[in-house]
Amino acid sequence: MQFVSAALGVECQFCHVKDEFDKDDKKTKQVARQMMQMQMAINKENFEGRRVVSCYSCHRGSRDPVAVPVIPDEEPKPADAANAKPKDNAPRPTPDQILDKYLQAVGGADAMKQIVTRVEKGTITFPGGQFPVEVFAKAPDKRISVAHMTGGDQMTAFDGHSGWLGSANRPPRDMTVQESEAFRLDADFNFAADLKQNFTQFRAGRPEKIGDAMADLVIAIRQGQPPLRLYFDQQSGLLVRMVRYADTPLGRNPTQVDYGDYRDTGGVKIPYRWTVARTNGRFTIQIDQVQQNVAIDDSKFAKPAIAAAPAAVKAPAGHD
Repeated sequence: MQFVSAALGVECQFCHVKDEFDKDDKKTKQVARQMMQMQMAINKENFEGRRVVSCYSCHRGSRDPVAVPVIPDEEPKPADAANAKPKDNAPRPTPDQILDKYLQAVGGADAMKQIVTRVEKGTITFPGGQFPVEVFAKAPDKRISVAHMTGGDQMTAFDGHSGWLGSANRPPRDMTVQESEAFRLDADFNFAADLKQNFTQFRAGRPEKIGDAMADLVIAIRQGQPPLRLYFDQQSGLLVRMVRYADTPLGRNPTQVDYGDYRDTGGVKIPYRWTVARTNGRFTIQIDQVQQNVAIDDSKFAKPAIAAAPAAVKAPAGHD
């Protein structure tokens, strides 16, 4: 549904009855089903079932399909020289060289092995406000972030096997397989050292400008998963952007994570700021305190058990 929302630029209530999502009363919901069937038929009949055509192909963020080309408000500008296509004979680093430079830039595998836990404290900023946040991480692949919101804590966690989400007002729920695979990347404590083990193939993409600097693109591939796009600053070698995708029946939902404010912390460089942007919004976490190699019990990352409803009390004889 996030994909549909982004493709048409609408919220849930455009198709669904408020608080009664199972109802089919709205005409828009009925039409949406027909459009999904049409999309799948087009892909099946023309592209061997591959998701080439999606809702976004026609809607482009609009409720109605975009059928007429848009006239730009101003004359198109020539491509920036920094983003111009490089000459064929321009030397480019290989994916291996880019990944090796990244590993060395963060401190190297040996330095990373000296740190097994990390506790970070800072703030999380949404368009509507700023709140305290804590992030707990433990090698090799456990992580939980806790945002202390006005209405109670909100948690995003990976326990080493799967992910879960929790909030003060609702029972915790398991992440979908796609969500869990995405958060597994964040939970990898030694991401820079594990990249070559976790992916089977790497391709170099065309360098792109990220902010004010050029970045080398490496596309990481593993069987059965969408590709991962990694952007590394050409000067420092540090990871400045990650773009990952979650497969849905209608298309791929993108998530972009931008990293910055790298600081040396115990011999390893880590980002003190990251911004997560999705089709339905974004937030930024800024860290101001870090502790490493402190004791963290595995139970910290476990999904809380849902309390059972109290058993009915049988009324004494002679009473209704």
